[in-house]
Amino acid sequence: MVYVYKKIIGGIPYYYLRASERKGKRVIAKDIAYLGNSIEEAKKSLDNLTQYKDKIRKAYKTIHNFTESNYYLEKINAQKLKKDLFLGDKLKEVEACKLHYHSVFQKLDYNTKSEVLKNFIIEFAFNTASIEGNTINLQEARNLLEEGLTPKDKTLREIYDLQNTEKVFTKIFESKKELSHEFIIKIHDNLLENIDARKGYRTVDVRVIRANFKATPSPYVKTDMDLLLKWYHENKNKLHPLVLATIFHHKFEKIHPFMDGNGRTGRMILNYILLINNCPPTVIHRKTRVEYLAALREADKSDLTKAKIKDYLAIVQFNANEMIDTYWSIFL
Repeated sequence: MVYVYKKIIGGIPYYYLRASERKGKRVIAKDIAYLGNSIEEAKKSLDNLTQYKDKIRKAYKTIHNFTESNYYLEKINAQKLKKDLFLGDKLKEVEACKLHYHSVFQKLDYNTKSEVLKNFIIEFAFNTASIEGNTINLQEARNLLEEGLTPKDKTLREIYDLQNTEKVFTKIFESKKELSHEFIIKIHDNLLENIDARKGYRTVDVRVIRANFKATPSPYVKTDMDLLLKWYHENKNKLHPLVLATIFHHKFEKIHPFMDGNGRTGRMILNYILLINNCPPTVIHRKTRVEYLAALREADKSDLTKAKIKDYLAIVQFNANEMIDTYWSIFL
């Protein structure tokens, strides 16, 4: 196996083609070719390494992912970005995703963009549903949403869950509506179509199973959602879009304004905030569920009108990593 490896010495990057192989229980890695001090040099060097062309071809996706992400990271490094105390060192990687999204993905032809977006929606629908206990696996989700093939031995609720998510995301991708009570309730209604007939903000108290927090008491749900939307409008031009979306998402989940579907609705709104602020969407993965929930609970230390950096650092950094991983694996 070969891959591109980056070393930083004295603040200067050095790129190498590295090979690794397993010998017994050990993995042996060694640098087999020096590629240069920039991604541009590394790309040219890779094209000229004829003696390793077969190995490079087999590892094309991994190498291409690395070179493209680092190429746009180098472009961002050349800019003098204002520091962000929530994102820290992740700011440049997030901005590299955003730069590629605008300069490459958005300029693709309609059909290619549609195919990439479809793949994203399948990943998003599968993961956001799985976090809530949906048992349809990724291949079954792909068959359902691409081919219309209904998975065996699954409930109608699980099937509608994925189909509704696809429909809603497709609609919001082109929407420019301002965030409001009506818009949030409509998203929730559409996500739970044929699943749960209860519409609008809840009017009874709810227990959040397996989560160590108390949701807003029912008489105060509308009041707390008013406060959340007020906070959003006051901060939407002050915070980085990913920070804004993340903090809104946490506070929304803490209120838990609906009887069911709060997680799915909250993750959809998180992506909507990113999209209307010209950022690529993201997937919170099933495999990182435990870390995700722990980071949300860490943020509970800030009340509804506050967003202390130390309280939100874990969930913002978590979402930054999820966006970076999602973007270069799907949109590249």
